[in-house]
Amino acid sequence: MTPGKELLFCALGGSGEIGMNVNLYGCDGKWLMVDLGMTFSGNEYPGVDLVFADLDFIERERDNLIGVVLTHAHEDHIGAVPYFAEELGVPLYATPFTARLVRSKLDEAGIANRVKLHVIDHLDRFQLGPFGIRYVPLAHSIAEGNALLIDTPYGRIFHTGDWKLDDEPQIGVPATTAELTAIGDEGVLALVCDSTNVFNPEGSGSEGEVRRGLLAEVEKHAGKRVLVTTFASNVARLQTLADVAEATGRRLCVAGRSLDRIIGAAQASGYLKGFPELVDPDTAMGLPRGDVLIVATGGQGEPRAALARIAEGHHDIALDRGDVVLFSSRQIPGNEIAIGRIQNKLAADGVTIVTDRQSMIHVSGHPGRPELLALYGWIRPQILVPVHGEMRHMSEQGRLGREAGIPRQVVQKNGDLVRLAPGKPGKFGEVRAGRLVLDGDIIAPADGPGIVMRRRLALNGLVMVAVDGRGHVEVAGMGLPLEEDYADFCTEAAEDVRKALAALKGGARKDRDARTEAARLAARRAATRWSGKKPQVQVMLLEG
Repeated sequence: MTPGKELLFCALGGSGEIGMNVNLYGCDGKWLMVDLGMTFSGNEYPGVDLVFADLDFIERERDNLIGVVLTHAHEDHIGAVPYFAEELGVPLYATPFTARLVRSKLDEAGIANRVKLHVIDHLDRFQLGPFGIRYVPLAHSIAEGNALLIDTPYGRIFHTGDWKLDDEPQIGVPATTAELTAIGDEGVLALVCDSTNVFNPEGSGSEGEVRRGLLAEVEKHAGKRVLVTTFASNVARLQTLADVAEATGRRLCVAGRSLDRIIGAAQASGYLKGFPELVDPDTAMGLPRGDVLIVATGGQGEPRAALARIAEGHHDIALDRGDVVLFSSRQIPGNEIAIGRIQNKLAADGVTIVTDRQSMIHVSGHPGRPELLALYGWIRPQILVPVHGEMRHMSEQGRLGREAGIPRQVVQKNGDLVRLAPGKPGKFGEVRAGRLVLDGDIIAPADGPGIVMRRRLALNGLVMVAVDGRGHVEVAGMGLPLEEDYADFCTEAAEDVRKALAALKGGARKDRDARTEAARLAARRAATRWSGKKPQVQVMLLEG
């Protein structure tokens, strides 16, 4: 669908879920994409690591797509860039730190020379078709978190991206209250706003508070080796940990390739000035236990990250009884089991664990209710469009905005076509908004036959039936809860298949499809009788 003389909004990802942010604005025949993110797979996609928004709708409109503007460098906002940017065939726009991380992704994918990436100074306004765009710096848990101020012939949009309020941000200079109020004074049609922490009755807290909390916590553990796990992208937290190491007389060691990449990009962008010389893991292990502070990736329980390998004893860094691990990161929903597994392993080895529930060592990068209400008062939009949240988060933000006096609220979900202007704002249609997965080296539908079959195999197992030209039947099973009875099951199932084939009448006895189906049903019934499971059954007719 090509937009007419109107202003449209459509989320292909990130509305009705947290992560995988892909937002579209349509105006005067053109589409603008804001962010191109991904999410990480859960148990519903066995064997898959990465999940993307299905871009089918905008790929069919690619002739009218004029650019992709990236708000900041978190994976749920830029992670899909190396997989889709070349196919979309339009320029990317980002501020310097984000651009460096995007460039490294494009280089790694081997497409950097085929994708245009424009680096935008933080204060520069740029024009893409009918859209006039300016970055507005806001605090977040990464360097260069930005809102977008988007001017169109039909009104102005304030697209928050991910944000919070922070009086002591440590890195970067967010827009002031006066600057945000001035934006509101000029008039804002729509506020498209992060909903993640709408249920939090308090503000998210300051990185300055975390700095003081981490310093106090590390000071408690003099003479012990201290490891801090945090999100690699939180440059402010890295600066804090460098300062804490210096204040407590410890050398700083980092463990995790993503930390090395973030530190390099941050320093190249003018951040982490005066960052101390790092020590490598071998040197760190040779220092007295109280003389080193280790920063490691893996606080979400990722099995290949540094912390998991340290906990399992498969890393150059080792932790001894009495050492301390500080979890300076929030527990992302869905990661509880993986995080608990690592924490249990550390606890069993006598390592002390400290989380943000015990000490002020982490704050969120998203706004609680007081911050949302403050922004509403500064921006004073005519329309509120909640994004970046599950449906419960977005619905609650819609209610909060209504109570705060915002005239209109549009609670939408992925695939909803929303007209913001002219006329009464609201949904008027739907487009396809599914999911894709990176399965091995192939991007495939998340509900495709391969994933569906893999899920069924994981739940119920597999039975294989082979029938040769003389009618001999062999049966084998995988994943069935049969131990001592397995051989007896195979024998009985094979006999059932022989009987089922012999019972076929007339032309069915020579019809391959009929014979295959008879064998499949007989084997499956036998498996259900023996195990209570209904496995997938693969039949091979080997006769000529």
